[in-house]
Amino acid sequence: MTNALLQNALVAGTFIAIACGLVGWFAVLRAQVFAADALSHFAFTGAIVGLALGFDARVGLFVFTIGCALLLAALGGRSRVDDLTIGIAITWVLGLGVLALAFFATSSAGSGGASAATALFGSILGLNASQADAAALIGVGITLLMLLIARPLLFSSLDPAVARARGVPVVFLGVLFLLALGGVAAEATQAVGALLLLGLVAAPAGAAHRLTAHPYRGMLLSAGIGVLAVWLGLWIANAFPNIPPSTAITAVAAAAFLGAGAPAALRRRPRVSGRRPTPHERSGRPETDAP
Repeated sequence: MTNALLQNALVAGTFIAIACGLVGWFAVLRAQVFAADALSHFAFTGAIVGLALGFDARVGLFVFTIGCALLLAALGGRSRVDDLTIGIAITWVLGLGVLALAFFATSSAGSGGASAATALFGSILGLNASQADAAALIGVGITLLMLLIARPLLFSSLDPAVARARGVPVVFLGVLFLLALGGVAAEATQAVGALLLLGLVAAPAGAAHRLTAHPYRGMLLSAGIGVLAVWLGLWIANAFPNIPPSTAITAVAAAAFLGAGAPAALRRRPRVSGRRPTPHERSGRPETDAP
């Protein structure tokens, strides 16, 4: 691995991780992790459809994923889109992706398998300088958007009825959030792939929710865990070339989530007393005073 490729991966991965951490924290809070999973499937289909139509994979990736995010927002109406609608959308979109892959594989391009593998598993170490800079700019844009709407989005996520009564644009904020989620899904697909995208979105956020109930500390912690997962994952991939970087990144993020739950599990563990039980305790009969 050359230093230039590693530098590009660090630049792109850092800002992607920050955006994933902030958006993922709200996805866990709003119980919309399944929507994030759906958008990862949409990202795969968008990349393949773009290639089948003769466009760059990234163009199809962003246009299709953000378009599907808008569609989910429209289907959700005044409330959040339900799991049944998301499940049906995933089935239809994946079917479209398989159809596009079949057309692309039999076309003159003839590299459908490699393109599908890249969309599924990512290619963060294959980004050139311009692609890394574009990924960083998109990550910064999504981060700024989330920081701008964080306070009203938090209010509408915790109590949408009261927020609506106070004049907070709950529906508009929901649409903006799904757009941010779609942008993160499209951008992170280049780093970790559509199959492993959910690990970078949900695992750091889940760990942050386990470690603190304070909203802003949780957002910062989620972004920090995401960045740590990218950096440590890239170091592992550099030290052990047989391990794909996307696998290493999501493995570190999953380990952080499991580690965050360890303190609570230890607190729930019953304490064992060194005192020996009395004969009455062993027999299960209540102890009474002698007459």
